[in-house]
Amino acid sequence: MMEGDSFSLLGNGTQMDTKIVQSFQKNFLQVQSILDQNRLLINEINQNHESKIPDSLNRNVGLIRELNNNIRRVVDLYADLSLSFNKSMEASSEESTGGKNSHKRNRPG
Repeated sequence: MMEGDSFSLLGNGTQMDTKIVQSFQKNFLQVQSILDQNRLLINEINQNHESKIPDSLNRNVGLIRELNNNIRRVVDLYADLSLSFNKSMEASSEESTGGKNSHKRNRPG
């Protein structure tokens, strides 16, 4: 696809810009990378816990902190994805109706 191309999403005729799709893909790849890292952290935390070696147990404090930070990053990335998706759907809806949707309800936020 060329830049600026669009394609149908979900079979409902909604068009999405290629840049938006690339942004989604980038965020999903980031999320997947963080989740893969979390899996490794959890495995190490479990091994350290089972070992009951004081140094390993102390190391778990830092590993758990890192895991918590990673979880926050994933939540932030999903929030960004949700916001981007909503904006793209609104823009697509405006394009298909020829302007702002007058019967659209605004959510408090």
